[in-house]
Amino acid sequence: MTGLLKRLEGSRLGLAGLAVGAVLFLAVNLFADVALRGYQLDLTEGRLYTVSEGTKRTLAAIDEPISLRLYFSRNLAEAAPRYAAHYARVRELLQRYAGLAGGRVSLQLLDPEPFSDAEDRAVADGIQGVPVTAAGDLGYFGLAAANTTDGRATIPFFNLEREPFLEYDLTKLLYTLVKPNLPKLGLIGSAALASAPAGLSANAGEPLILGQLNDFFEIERLDGDLAAVPEGIDVLMVIAPQQLGEDALKAIDAFVRGGSRAMVFLDPLVESAQGAPPPEAEAGALAAQILAGWGVKMVPDKVAGDLDAARRVSTGARGAVLGDYVAWLTLGTQGFDREDPIFANVERLNLATAGILEPIEGAKTSFTPVLTTGPRSMAIDLADVRFMPDVARLLRAFVPSGKPLTLAARLTGGPAPAPAAERTGAEPSAAGEPAKPIDVIVIADIDMLYDRFWVSAGEFFGEQVLVPSANNADFIANALENLSGSEALIGLRGRGTSYRPFTLIEAFRRDAELQYRAKEEQLQARLSELQGKLKSLNRGGERGSGEFLLTADDKAAIDRFRGEILTVRRELRNVQHALRSDIEGLESTIKAANIAVVPAFVCLVAVVVAALRRARRQRGRQPGGIS
Repeated sequence: MTGLLKRLEGSRLGLAGLAVGAVLFLAVNLFADVALRGYQLDLTEGRLYTVSEGTKRTLAAIDEPISLRLYFSRNLAEAAPRYAAHYARVRELLQRYAGLAGGRVSLQLLDPEPFSDAEDRAVADGIQGVPVTAAGDLGYFGLAAANTTDGRATIPFFNLEREPFLEYDLTKLLYTLVKPNLPKLGLIGSAALASAPAGLSANAGEPLILGQLNDFFEIERLDGDLAAVPEGIDVLMVIAPQQLGEDALKAIDAFVRGGSRAMVFLDPLVESAQGAPPPEAEAGALAAQILAGWGVKMVPDKVAGDLDAARRVSTGARGAVLGDYVAWLTLGTQGFDREDPIFANVERLNLATAGILEPIEGAKTSFTPVLTTGPRSMAIDLADVRFMPDVARLLRAFVPSGKPLTLAARLTGGPAPAPAAERTGAEPSAAGEPAKPIDVIVIADIDMLYDRFWVSAGEFFGEQVLVPSANNADFIANALENLSGSEALIGLRGRGTSYRPFTLIEAFRRDAELQYRAKEEQLQARLSELQGKLKSLNRGGERGSGEFLLTADDKAAIDRFRGEILTVRRELRNVQHALRSDIEGLESTIKAANIAVVPAFVCLVAVVVAALRRARRQRGRQPGGIS
């Protein structure tokens, strides 16, 4: 009886403890909800709920009320649950915007049900409806914004493919309404892009990047033979200076030496500019001379290759074979100068046959690499990639140099070792005044500007949806804004891209391919040799009438060669199978770790914790223990 009473007493105390714990838990949550409402901890990958500094600066620049209307249909959530999760993120981010704007941004949530006033308003605001039921009912998920001066902006539909770029899209929408005085960008050399294939831009023949820059700059296109850079230009974007006239090159040199800033694109081989006229030798030499005065040169007749950053491309007949093209690079954050703000939220850049930059010895300017290859890189002869490059041969012949190569650099300080007037006849920046310190970013690749290297387009109910595979546009906009001194939007670029490689598997696949390619090449050479011998024997036994006359030795040799050919083919298949098996084995191991090992580890931890708690309770029940 005494034992029963003790157990009942223990149960009562246990229940009381649970009640006290529940009350404390509720009290802590209520206190946190009230006292810590302005604080947040974002533990998501890519910091999805963290507002960037660029967004905060844009919100701080709002000087008039802006109203936001977020439309979302419940029937869309029922038909596609993923949109419900995306809507929650959009709503929470906009609520965060409204809180940071200090009352200058208001948010209204609307459910445009069929045949409702909210649906009529959504249609009037330009929100796109998509069919979600068999009856043809439309679902809406878009945003309309307006200010007090008749400014309007709309996101017709929040496509899931644009989810990584949500903050960029929202802040860009607000930025178009705020519309501060845009910095003025002088664009010279854009004629070098005119021979591009039809791009995704609204302007035919113009890369999409140039069109997107219109959102952040007032762009003035300059002639390639101008005598002086016009007044009021904040930053200059120069494309292919080796194709410009002598007067334009001198004007650019004077502009830079006068203390103004520029971004210059060079390239030993512009693959996308098919049919473009080659640069004149005199213009190329003058451009190189001016660049040398700034403290930089591009290594002649060489392109940068990187084993680890090589892009996977289709080769062979009908693109049936995949190979790593070491001259087309996808560079990650390891090659970025993270201390430079131009890489804010830039994760990946795609380049093609990029040049190699080096500092000029003895230059007074500071040469700072901002974009480099990895250590497993190599300078490749330009002739090997100019016409129909052999991707497999380039990979087999690749010998890593063990040091990174510079693809983009920032030049600061100065002035140049010799005045530009002495080298080119250009006038100094001001009569009798020395050249001022320069600030120039030089990039040894022009192909990165072209759409096909960084963005793809799809259709969503008749609307074009652009899905970047790299942050080329973000990087260029960041750099130009940094040079122009207008950094309000730096840091609010896409939080990611649609390209999410399995880096461990990619590295393993690349190393395994290098290992097996040598053996495969030997077997292919042996196979070609045997087939040649067999063909020569067959020809040697052919008579004029078309009949064959072979000796017994010839027949035996043919049978032997055929047997060796079958053996070599079998070995070749085994090599190719081994390559696939190694990669598939690694993938299976990673899947097993995700599916079985991790849950098993969690269960093991739970069992250990439960065993320790039970042991502690048992010790507490022993005489002299703490109950």
